[in-house]
Amino acid sequence: MEIAVLGGGNGAYAAAVDFVEKGHYVRLWRRDKDAFKSVLNSQMIKVKDTAGTREVSLQLASDDIKKVVQGAQLIVIPLPAFAQHSLAEQLVPVLENDQVIFLPPGTFGSYVMSKVLTEHGCEANVIFAETGTLPYLARKYDEQTISLSGRAARLPTGVFPSEQSEFAFEVLHEAFDSIEPVQDALDGALMNAGPIIHPPLILMNAGPIQHFDRWDIHDEGTQPSIRSVHRSLDGERMKIREALGYHAPHFPLEDHYNPEGVEWMYGNGAHEELVDGEDWFEPLDLETHRYMKEDIMCGLSFLVSLGDWLKLKVPTAAGLLAIASSITGENIRENGRSMENMGLDHLSPQQLKEIVKKGIKKYEVQ
Repeated sequence: MEIAVLGGGNGAYAAAVDFVEKGHYVRLWRRDKDAFKSVLNSQMIKVKDTAGTREVSLQLASDDIKKVVQGAQLIVIPLPAFAQHSLAEQLVPVLENDQVIFLPPGTFGSYVMSKVLTEHGCEANVIFAETGTLPYLARKYDEQTISLSGRAARLPTGVFPSEQSEFAFEVLHEAFDSIEPVQDALDGALMNAGPIIHPPLILMNAGPIQHFDRWDIHDEGTQPSIRSVHRSLDGERMKIREALGYHAPHFPLEDHYNPEGVEWMYGNGAHEELVDGEDWFEPLDLETHRYMKEDIMCGLSFLVSLGDWLKLKVPTAAGLLAIASSITGENIRENGRSMENMGLDHLSPQQLKEIVKKGIKKYEVQ
């Protein structure tokens, strides 16, 4: 299958390597030409994993988005949610009918990107899908080398518009064995683990993060009190899901930490592997890191706004969002990804479900 991968981060490099080694034809695009120079020159990525170190050749590595996207059946975008709007603008003139755009994860980016495409006059009929986590446990060593230490065992995924789910899942299953269909893209968006796991880890570890030269939030930073906040926050996520008619399985974060329980997205034992692996320590700037810019400003803000819209109390999510706003000096509830800022707050739940089912264009025609 012809697959386009857009992005230059851990997930994009891991996806490109994984797809090539599964026998697909892979084209990789990155916006930052200077950082991409070594891959552009060599047309390959180096990968390190349990099988050793090797070079994986791409069909094409290019900073020309048209060359990468056109002709692809599947477009995989493992980019942070805050990059979705600007990328959608770049995609307007190059997308083609029946392409499937996969956002792992999406934070309801399927709606955000579809709205941008519609507003900018994109005529292509494309289908979005989004899931609850990145399909890979991976970290880049440098701008040409990726460490690939694991793959997701379960990827709960929803499609936008959901009435085109059958076609989309045929394409997705060819690329990912672990895809598990859920009702729609909002269902998939509310599986996103990032806004649940990362806000307590960085906000409740703010002192040691800023004080020590080295502080691993997944190891020293995951203490019983923080796990209690995880459980409370995840309970609010599941309460929102239930209020919208999405029922179990909810993929509770508790399963990630419990190796004896129900298999979570990365499989049993993934947390222990993450803590033991040196690849997973990373320095954190509390104002600029993607855990703040994506998981809080997009993901957590979206959850709080959904709670407000549904008139459900979500005190843990709202409290964490307020603390994050104090750290950044920005009103994240007002400026982040929200029902209001997406122009959805005037709708009823039934109307929102209709948009998710039919897509923006068909809904507006009604």
